[in-house]
Amino acid sequence: MKVRMKISAALAAVAFLASPAVAQPRCITGPEAESLTLVAMPDILRETGRVCAAQLPAASLIRRQSSALIDRYQIESDRAWPSARAAIVKLSDPAVDAMLDSDFARPLLTTLLVPQIVGRIATRDCGTIDRMLTLLQPLPPRNTAGIVVETLRYLKSQKPRGGDIAAVAMLLCPVETR
Repeated sequence: MKVRMKISAALAAVAFLASPAVAQPRCITGPEAESLTLVAMPDILRETGRVCAAQLPAASLIRRQSSALIDRYQIESDRAWPSARAAIVKLSDPAVDAMLDSDFARPLLTTLLVPQIVGRIATRDCGTIDRMLTLLQPLPPRNTAGIVVETLRYLKSQKPRGGDIAAVAMLLCPVETR
């Protein structure tokens, strides 16, 4: 009887480990994460400018809300939406795909996501954020999104060492050795 229970338990454990949910946890690749980042960037820039307005001089880039800068990110955001949409479906359920066809889905997603990101900004960090944006401004938006994703990937690797990371970093798929 004990042997039969051990065999049943072992078979159940093997079946559990072989299930797709355990063997293949849902995650997003670097390019998918970059697409999600690009979709949110125009709203992140606008909201960060609003949050940091009182902390920065009038000439600061993030406070000025340069329309040329935001327009560049908006163009890339629109281009990235199909890939970002596919990543959202991948992370959730195929049934979500039909809901994402709505014209309201994308603004709703960014309305929910952006406060989660910008809400973590300490006003004492506004000067650093403005400086970083000023340094990143000449880069194409896709490169900036790549830097954001690689930074999150690095922070994720630091988590075992006690580092604090954004929840979105946990969704990144592991990268094979380069």
